[in-house]
Amino acid sequence: MLLASSCDDYLDINDNPNNPTQAPLAGLMTNSTFETAQNVFRLGDITSNYVQYLASPNPASSSDTMEESSFDNLWENLYGVMTDLNDMILKAEETGANHYQGAGQILLALNLAMTVDSFGNVPFSQSFNFETITPAYDEDNGLYTEVLSLLDQGIVNLSQETVLPVDDDDFIYGGDAERWVKFAYMLKARYLNHLSGTGSYDPAAVLTAIDMGFDGNADDAQVEYFDEERNPWANVAIRNENLFLGGWISQQFIEATNGTFGTADPRLFLLVGATDDGQYVGVVNGAGRGSAPEAGARSTLIPDQFYTTETGPVLIATYFEQKFIEAEAAFNINKSRSYQAYIDGIMAHMRKVGVPEGEIQTYLNSPEVGMGEAAFTMDDIFEEKYIAMFLNPEAWVDARRYDYKYEGFDLPENLNPDLNGQFIRRFAYPDSERSRNGQNVPDVSLLDRIFWDE
Repeated sequence: MLLASSCDDYLDINDNPNNPTQAPLAGLMTNSTFETAQNVFRLGDITSNYVQYLASPNPASSSDTMEESSFDNLWENLYGVMTDLNDMILKAEETGANHYQGAGQILLALNLAMTVDSFGNVPFSQSFNFETITPAYDEDNGLYTEVLSLLDQGIVNLSQETVLPVDDDDFIYGGDAERWVKFAYMLKARYLNHLSGTGSYDPAAVLTAIDMGFDGNADDAQVEYFDEERNPWANVAIRNENLFLGGWISQQFIEATNGTFGTADPRLFLLVGATDDGQYVGVVNGAGRGSAPEAGARSTLIPDQFYTTETGPVLIATYFEQKFIEAEAAFNINKSRSYQAYIDGIMAHMRKVGVPEGEIQTYLNSPEVGMGEAAFTMDDIFEEKYIAMFLNPEAWVDARRYDYKYEGFDLPENLNPDLNGQFIRRFAYPDSERSRNGQNVPDVSLLDRIFWDE
């Protein structure tokens, strides 16, 4: 027995305390907050072509023409973050670290919702238990119930005292539990509002969540970047400047802001670059750059603007988005509240990106924008929200709910013929899923709608 005991002690030298077999909560939080922002960028980098913020300089490019593509990298990153968050939630629950648990539940809800909004039915209930390598696909509407449940659980956990407060390992709020709770309520309003085209839409529930959500731009959920890791939109702008072509601006977005459809918008000059001649000229989606040989003859993302500052933020969820959600939800309940929220949403975004106060008031005083409550329509909400949500993947959710009815919004040239003259409604499932889990992958086309897109 003594020999056996000595042998056990001897073998303990193989347990290296500097090489843990489980990731610590702080490391999981750091990676999950950062990679969630990266996922917002990764998704927005794709969908910004679909909503015609961006356009390809090459004719008939698959990004513009809505071809079936395999987004293996996006899928891998979404599930990579959700796997880490599942681990963080379980580990936090075991140790009583309920603030880590609550933040993890909120981020899991967000990443799951981004996945559902893009692909529809996806694996979830069997994805993290390692009991199968071919997990079943859960129904998209049922997964939205899970999203809302996770947000509610997160609110409960973050509203209590904790044995282990979150600290600087949180790249979004630096451990501020109250702001995490506001974030959860804002997301709850977002996902309840996605149901606007369904029979289960409850605008009063949306407004109740909003009342507990963000109070101003200071509450925005965002990740600011740093010297060692540049803002990914800054990387797009820098590469474009060096003629690695990306980040060209769609003619649709230029016309939505340059006065073609109404009042010229002062945000245009803060969001995109001018041509070498000082003009703002976009690219028609699907047509390519035309006669423009270089980026200087067309508008592109350029460095050091609001969205492309190297240490600037990627916006995850914002006060101005919440205000537009409020405007939509209140429209048929309290039109005065709706109109004021619409005005507040415009102001909040303009202040966020640095428009001077005088220019904000000039814009709001124009009859096309400040039309007054009586003439105010739902179209006005969607049109202004389209500008404010520049580069954010939520804009594609709005475009589908709105049936792409923005003024001047046309199908791209050289459209994918499989779409039969219609706009894309979902992503195709990645090749990795079809090859590894093909028996469970739903048989859908790019025209099959997500459940809320009725």
